[in-house]
Amino acid sequence: MGFGLIIVGDEILSGKRVDQHLAKVIELLKERGLTLEWAEYVGDNRARIISCLQRSFKGGDVVFSTGGIGATPDDHTRQCAAAALAVPLVLHPEAKRLIQERIVETNSHPEKVVDLNTPDHLHRLKMGEFPEGSAIIPNPFNKIPGFAIRQHYFVPGFPVMAWPMIAWVLDTHYSHLFHQHQYLEKSTLVFEMAESTLTPMMEVLESNYSGIKVFSLPSVGSDTVRRHIELGVKGEPTQVQAAFAEMLNSLTEFGAEFQLI
Repeated sequence: MGFGLIIVGDEILSGKRVDQHLAKVIELLKERGLTLEWAEYVGDNRARIISCLQRSFKGGDVVFSTGGIGATPDDHTRQCAAAALAVPLVLHPEAKRLIQERIVETNSHPEKVVDLNTPDHLHRLKMGEFPEGSAIIPNPFNKIPGFAIRQHYFVPGFPVMAWPMIAWVLDTHYSHLFHQHQYLEKSTLVFEMAESTLTPMMEVLESNYSGIKVFSLPSVGSDTVRRHIELGVKGEPTQVQAAFAEMLNSLTEFGAEFQLI
């Protein structure tokens, strides 16, 4: 079981908004000793969202989805989740209560009783229509909940709402997974050397140490840093230490110029 992220919204793909969710979800997971296995962006297109969710529901991962759960014409995620699971949308009773509480709070007036049956207030209840069988995700910002079904957690696109809701899901449902695996990452900058020269050494290291991954991040350089490769090892700490020491020895034998990070 891994953790995945689906980010929904035309505004991200068109460049009107810069995505902040990917970096934040990686941070939230990392704080808890977890990692993000995959992420996918999808626009406000029902067919594409349904296809994305159908694949995701079959995968068995824990998945967070941000955006598209409102009640305006460009919000499709609730409906698409129901379609992907072939279940109806139903008004969740707790979501209804919370939405009506929010309506009363934002329309309170000492001389006026709030009519919850006006067309606009009834329309707001659509935000509480979730795929049948869903549970709610509390929203500490404005009470309008997200929903959870089959290890998928759907939250608004607004960071101020989405991030604490995702943190709540992790702390409430997945604390048993926190910090299960020790992890270490060590790397060095190798200057003016081709990746092809280093590849055989990298392959030997991964063959010798089953608990590590070797990574290579080339850079063309800049005005302040010469062309280089960030070469490193990540994974189980004891094996990382041994593999990294072997890597440095090999670089020395190559006559490579390198700088520890």
